[in-house]
Amino acid sequence: MKVVVLCSGGMDSVTALHWARWRHDVRVAVSFDYGAKHNHREIPLAAAQAKLIGVTHQVIPLDFIGKWFASDLLKTGGEIPEGHYADANMQRTVVPFRNGIMLAAAAGLAESLEAEAVVIAAHTGDHTIYPDCREDFMAAMGGAMRFGTYAGVQLLRPFITMTKGQIATEGARLGVDFSKTWSCYKGGAIHCGKCGTCVERREAFLAAGVADPTAYEATPPLPKGPGKP
Repeated sequence: MKVVVLCSGGMDSVTALHWARWRHDVRVAVSFDYGAKHNHREIPLAAAQAKLIGVTHQVIPLDFIGKWFASDLLKTGGEIPEGHYADANMQRTVVPFRNGIMLAAAAGLAESLEAEAVVIAAHTGDHTIYPDCREDFMAAMGGAMRFGTYAGVQLLRPFITMTKGQIATEGARLGVDFSKTWSCYKGGAIHCGKCGTCVERREAFLAAGVADPTAYEATPPLPKGPGKP
């Protein structure tokens, strides 16, 4: 199947890109520059991963998001919260309907390239605070993409029932170099080790039993998630 892969440069989407290369004909890996604090760190890594496997990389600018939307993930927003990824304060990093906008653009690109599907790396860890990562949203968006294109573009979400630890396991199996991926929402010179996405990254490698190749500014004890003693 000819596919378009959403690839931000994070460990999940990079794993999805490598997953897709062995199962499908990847027409393009797509990143979106939407004014996030960490876009400048992620996107070059997405480009490098695409080049590594011989796939075209395309960056689609969505600068209107950074100008008009409210989220601490954006350069126009406040400080990135620290703590567990599932903590309520991480809701401040939600970019309203981000995946809906990106998937709409990817569906149009897929049909233009005569591709049959779009691949996204949403997983169970995203479900707590990101409504546009949940399966009910993905099913509805997949229907919109299918019915809204002549090609009936499908939405593939291979990791939707997986944890980030399971994605780390799958990436290791596929030979992904996780040192060439980015998670930290702060977008500094190296991963901070304390924001929600850094905490989730650290937890994932521990859960998978995979060596974490990431350089962190700090590695304090991992915080407990909501409801955990």
